[in-house]
Amino acid sequence: MSECTIGVVGAGSWGTALAAMVAEKGLPVTLWAYEKELVESISAKHRNPLFLPEAELPATLICTGDMRQAVAAKRIVLWVTPVKAFRALFAQGLSESAPGAIHVCASKGIENDTLETVSQMAADIARGRELAFAVLSGPSFAHDVARRMPTAVVIASQDQASAAAVQETLATPYFRTYTSQDVVGVEIGGALKNVIAVASGIVEGLGLGHNTRAALITRGLAEIMRLGIFLGADPLTFSGLSGIGDLVLTCTSTQSRNYSVGLQLGQGKKLDEVLSHMNMVAEGVYTTRSAYALSRRHGIDMPIVTEIYQILFEGKSPQQAVKALMGRDLKKEILL
Repeated sequence: MSECTIGVVGAGSWGTALAAMVAEKGLPVTLWAYEKELVESISAKHRNPLFLPEAELPATLICTGDMRQAVAAKRIVLWVTPVKAFRALFAQGLSESAPGAIHVCASKGIENDTLETVSQMAADIARGRELAFAVLSGPSFAHDVARRMPTAVVIASQDQASAAAVQETLATPYFRTYTSQDVVGVEIGGALKNVIAVASGIVEGLGLGHNTRAALITRGLAEIMRLGIFLGADPLTFSGLSGIGDLVLTCTSTQSRNYSVGLQLGQGKKLDEVLSHMNMVAEGVYTTRSAYALSRRHGIDMPIVTEIYQILFEGKSPQQAVKALMGRDLKKEILL
């Protein structure tokens, strides 16, 4: 393998923070960026002015717009792209990557058309080729990692050796890594918490207070568990970093793009207006479509997801959605 043994595809805030973190460990890292101006800025000024402007990046970090240079002969390739772009980019990168490379996706979402998670998409694209694949999730804002704030995440893979290799590579004194074999649970928790984060932002935008938010997070977790367990996840996974950990983080901070989208919707703005002023993807908007479709396909009761879908795509007002949720038939508290 070449000198650069780590490739990172995607120079948004999260991809840049991860690439910088690993480069600071002294490991050779190549970061792929779609935007030509980012390649030039990171290479010459060691700055990402579009997505992580406050961070000074290591001078050793290589940035390129050439996919082959980013992934060829790398031992580990981190995929940190919008989920809607993952399929095409992974297909391109997989053909250029070395046999035996470990591919790790740090993006969270479910594809709209196929309703597949990133690990399912990767398996489809590999088409029988031996593939070492892992997913990274947990409560981890890029800006906090860039500031070296203590953070903990989970790396899930069906192959324990791959998970352990990624765990060791990414671990730092401020970035603690755990492993799991529950890929489905980690993916579902990481994806659907973004939908609940949109709802939490709406709660804040409506001025509904802490009682409402606490109820939303709790019942939102119940919906995530309901779907995840149906799809084969371990229920205990949702008590961990990729479940309640990530859910609490994204439901309580304006650093969350999904929370910010919901906040503005609760304040009366329209979705198109909100998205037109964002330079990064709010995955929760896209994942809402997928989560709603999965709930309908499998007959899973997910009332919060349903109401957020109707707010985002059917013109329902946030006030009407709150009334609908609170007016449902009374019942026992059943989490699953």
